[in-house]
Amino acid sequence: MDALKSLLSPLTSSNVTNPIHDTLKLVVIGGTVETARRASVSAWNGFIDSFFLTAHFSQEDYPYDWLMHWLSKQPAWGRSREFDITTRTVNRHGLTQSTSGDLEDDEDDESEDLATRRKRKVAIIPSVDTTHTIYYRGHWLRITRTKRYSDFGQCAELKISVVARNNDILKRLVLEAKREYEKDAEHRVHIFMADTLYGGHWRWNGARQKRPMSSIVLEPGVKDMILADCKDFLRSEDWYAERGIPFRRGYLLHGVPGSGKTSLIHSLAGELGLDIYVISLSSKGMSDNTLANLMGNVPSRCIVLLEDLDAAFTRGVSRDEKSTGAPTSGSSSNTSSTSTTTAKSKEETDDGSTLSLSGLLNSLDGVAAAEGRLLFATTNHIERLDPALSRPGRMDVWVNFKNATKWQAEGIFKCFFPVKPVNVTPTIDPKDPTSQENLAVPKRQRPSVATHTLTEDEVCVLAKRFADAIPNDEFSVASLQGYLLKNKTRPRECVEEVSAWIIQERETKAKLKKEKEEREAKEKKEAEALAKKEKKRRRKKLKRPLLSPSQRRQQLKNRRLRNPPVSRSRRSRAQLP
Repeated sequence: MDALKSLLSPLTSSNVTNPIHDTLKLVVIGGTVETARRASVSAWNGFIDSFFLTAHFSQEDYPYDWLMHWLSKQPAWGRSREFDITTRTVNRHGLTQSTSGDLEDDEDDESEDLATRRKRKVAIIPSVDTTHTIYYRGHWLRITRTKRYSDFGQCAELKISVVARNNDILKRLVLEAKREYEKDAEHRVHIFMADTLYGGHWRWNGARQKRPMSSIVLEPGVKDMILADCKDFLRSEDWYAERGIPFRRGYLLHGVPGSGKTSLIHSLAGELGLDIYVISLSSKGMSDNTLANLMGNVPSRCIVLLEDLDAAFTRGVSRDEKSTGAPTSGSSSNTSSTSTTTAKSKEETDDGSTLSLSGLLNSLDGVAAAEGRLLFATTNHIERLDPALSRPGRMDVWVNFKNATKWQAEGIFKCFFPVKPVNVTPTIDPKDPTSQENLAVPKRQRPSVATHTLTEDEVCVLAKRFADAIPNDEFSVASLQGYLLKNKTRPRECVEEVSAWIIQERETKAKLKKEKEEREAKEKKEAEALAKKEKKRRRKKLKRPLLSPSQRRQQLKNRRLRNPPVSRSRRSRAQLP
């Protein structure tokens, strides 16, 4: 105690007038006050936080999207005192986040090009690192958005705090946000892409509108068979478990390009309410470990899509590491074409892709492979696939897609030109209060009266004429859709001009076929020239006499006798002047 008084005596002594002592006195007093202030603030914050329940939500998981979508509908969220103004109002899953404070242009523009211009809505979003307060079911919620940096880039977080004795209020909040989100997202399909960086992870790629099954026109019974098989599989988890069978199902869609393979998968995902996870086996950095990591992290109820499976096999994914996976023409192939193919395969695999067929097979039905998923693989050349990949157990259902038939052409025409109403401004009846209310509504927003441009009989007749003009198994579904898209507002002219379009398409195909044959002939001629050169080089090499081992030893001995080795001493003397 005496020591402390001796230390503080220069500060409390009134006789000392040294400026240094005055400065020291101020520093000590200020430091004491600041320390006391920080300690009191920390104690008060700790006391207050002890009454709060806090939940953290990361952008990498679904609850973050549920709550952000729920918050965008709250009026208090749009009345924030600190906010950002932006036109990017689409969240991670493609839902538009609009708040009550958004800015909209109410000017009535009657210009003809109004529909061709993209209207942008200015949105008001509360700022990051700012605490916002919202009243919910008798509780005040403190909501804070923050951002952090992880291995996969910038990631947002949401923190919600509430004064309550238990976490029931937070559970109710999350469940309510989930229900509202699923209600608004029921017409969308979420797409996830495989990212091979950092050992492989899934990256959200957007949300697409669900495609109705009625828009997919296949041969009778094919679409219903696949849909019924998928639904039966998703309901049979207990059946698979009782019999010890892995709960997995594989579908191989093969056939000509543009026949509707990917469109069918998109439509099935919307009908079953599943997300789509797309894997490109030929992407840069794809390896056995990366693929196994990706396949092990897919959800239990989803669609895994392997597009263009045959394209991956042209990059060396086969049983034999020396093989490129492409179909060979036979044992008569010359040496130069083999060396050229090997050189190309080496150039293609320089991007770091080390995927092998064994790694692909293990990821599909290995011990660590995920269960409960529907695997869809598409290919244009089924003959290039290894039998081990397409066997039952990995690819259980095979569906062959061919060019369009007359039946499909008629169905596609009816999908493009259904019986649709035309918007007509209603007449105003002074005695009708409902029609009087329409006077106050802008012209663009008034309800319409349904009339028809084509009757159902006319559509059937035009569809029949269109189908009769299309030859069987010659044009793909994509080519027919392309033609109908060009004439989407001209149904009658579309039918009348289809014959001319068929002639033009045939001429184009013949021209492309001729160019391809000329290119192949040129490549074959160059390959023959290289083969001839290689053969000449080998023949020149074979003209040298072949020696037995004893003859080679004798030849080496004679060379040494003719040119005896020079010793170091003789070499040093020979170098002297």
